[in-house]
Amino acid sequence: MTISTHTIVCNEERYIWYSLMSVANYVEKLIVWDTGSTDSTVEIIKEVEKKLGDKLEFRQLGKVGPSELTELRQKMLAATKSDWFIILDGDEVWWDSSIRKLVKTINRDGEKLNCLVSPYYNLIGDIYHYQEDSISKYVIDGRKGFLNIRAVNTKIPGLNVVNPYPKEAYVNENGIFLQEMPKKERKLVEAKYLHFTHLLRSGNVSKNSEATLRGKKYKYEIGNEFPLDFYYPEVFFRERPNNVNSVWEINDAGYYLRANVETALRKLKRKFMK
Repeated sequence: MTISTHTIVCNEERYIWYSLMSVANYVEKLIVWDTGSTDSTVEIIKEVEKKLGDKLEFRQLGKVGPSELTELRQKMLAATKSDWFIILDGDEVWWDSSIRKLVKTINRDGEKLNCLVSPYYNLIGDIYHYQEDSISKYVIDGRKGFLNIRAVNTKIPGLNVVNPYPKEAYVNENGIFLQEMPKKERKLVEAKYLHFTHLLRSGNVSKNSEATLRGKKYKYEIGNEFPLDFYYPEVFFRERPNNVNSVWEINDAGYYLRANVETALRKLKRKFMK
């Protein structure tokens, strides 16, 4: 089975290097389209291109709106020549063992499956904390938690993308969502990755504007702390270009003062909204 990755980015300079390099050795093609980044995202992607050569297919596009982003995903799908593709956002980083397991499942079972689902750690505050699965609203095949469809078979009849960002989704020729197709055509693979969605992804974007631009994804919240012996993805310990930031940052005291207050309020809200 041949496998590509689909990545559409805008101002993802903090994690895009780690994201792309965490999967580069396990797929045949990385398709990356930038939608008007104003930070060093493009420069960093070009550094990746120097290392990977033709394996990276990079295009620079202009700013797009929510509906246009869905159209771009459809165009990316049309430009894909592989048997499967992995949806790889610029703020998602994989362990070697996880991406290897995902790819192994595709190669073994790809002919009889339409998609693969993977769980993930939803980071909050910094790289040392994550949100517990119980607060997630995602439910797939009876399992609740932080999980997503992360790999898709390109041979699904009439495969296309619907709904504006951030609710875009893949459906078949009959408009049936992948997560609603027969369960036997879908498999949950225990192959976790890190998702930095609630952290700042660009030094050019302030915390307030990040919240506005990304649907209030940036949050002040105290999450669960990883154990001291928690093993982070290998890509964090490998050589990187000088313009790629370290991930080992902690927040200042002001963050934690505000986060303690907002965390308490969110816990009350979640308790009474059950």
